[in-house]
Amino acid sequence: MRMRVYRAGLGIALILSCAALAGVGYYQVDSRIPSVIRLRADAEQSFSFGVPATAELISVDAQNQSNIPAGAVTIDLREPLTFKHATGNEYSLDVKLFGVLPMKQVGIQVIDDTELIPVGVPIGIYMESRGILVVGTGEFQDKEGHFLSPAQSILQSGDYICKLNGVEVSQKEDFIRRIEESGGEPQILTIERKGELLDLEITPRQNANGAYKIGIWVRDSAQGVGTMTYIDSKGNFGALGHGINDVDTGRLMEIYDGTIYKTQIISIHKGKIGDPGEMTGMIVYSDENILGDITYNGQEGVFGSCNEEGMALSENEPLPIGLKQEIQKGDAQILCTVDGEPRYYDIRITALHLDHDNVNRGIELSITDPELLRMTGGIVQGMSGAPIIQNGKIIGAVTHVLVNDPAKGYGIFIETMLKEQGQI
Repeated sequence: MRMRVYRAGLGIALILSCAALAGVGYYQVDSRIPSVIRLRADAEQSFSFGVPATAELISVDAQNQSNIPAGAVTIDLREPLTFKHATGNEYSLDVKLFGVLPMKQVGIQVIDDTELIPVGVPIGIYMESRGILVVGTGEFQDKEGHFLSPAQSILQSGDYICKLNGVEVSQKEDFIRRIEESGGEPQILTIERKGELLDLEITPRQNANGAYKIGIWVRDSAQGVGTMTYIDSKGNFGALGHGINDVDTGRLMEIYDGTIYKTQIISIHKGKIGDPGEMTGMIVYSDENILGDITYNGQEGVFGSCNEEGMALSENEPLPIGLKQEIQKGDAQILCTVDGEPRYYDIRITALHLDHDNVNRGIELSITDPELLRMTGGIVQGMSGAPIIQNGKIIGAVTHVLVNDPAKGYGIFIETMLKEQGQI
């Protein structure tokens, strides 16, 4: 009996192990095939995914009908592919693992040639949030020494307060003043929580000094230093390669207004194992130092438009963009500023994840330039947004550093940044 149980246990463990390996293999293959393949119009392009899968080519017209018979065009994704696509009908690939297991449908999008000016210059960032961000709730004492927490179990960390009694709020000083002038009457707060608008009632109470409070910590702005990635021909810029999150709640800041400023790097804390390091910049928030306006803070980066001062940040010539399937593992460069002037530094691309769940980590890279390693130890905070260049094309931007190895980190594909702003 014991032997049967033992064998049954081994059998179950073997099945679970095989299932786990199959799941990991499936995910790895899936991440090597992008959900969208972008092609330049009227240009012949060759690339290879090298995965054990087949794809059926499907053409869709304006009536959502395919003019290619089912199964007429099947592509082996283990072999190199060559496409030449003009504008017109839209195409997609119906991908199956080993030609049997359905995996995903890949869209084929035709784009015009796009050129960007790589910048690699540090900028100061100031953003005002859309509403008042609740950082947390807490207690305060009244005149009798009792501890009160009116907002407890009503508001949550990460809530955005949009309105107070039906009137919009955007500055914390104004919100605090209106609560203090409430006279202790119940207040209706319109909040945004996980995409849903809610009306919540809270009754302010007097603290030990007689001021009415509801017991929350709030924030209405964020600031920091990052690197500008690119400027396009119209003066639009992209920076950081990732969004700005609130330091306490981790929530992506919803922007109401934002500005970028000139900044000067005044010190560098060199990265080491367990400590990613940091570039410290000096920002003077004055009108003459304004470089442009921020219009969007998203998962893919910070975006906006430059003024004349901002347009003069880079004297580099425009470069074509490199699409995902054109990027190769191997030597590349990043453009960044650590000693007063933007310079190119050598890196090595070690892995590519064409369809990674985390859009900011599609490119794995290592710093190989001895001079940059000497000055910074690798990737440091403030370097996010440094453009990545390979074979004369701008292919992405640095986004993250590995805490246990500051010489290694991640980047975002440039086409992912451009897609967010509708530029491709």
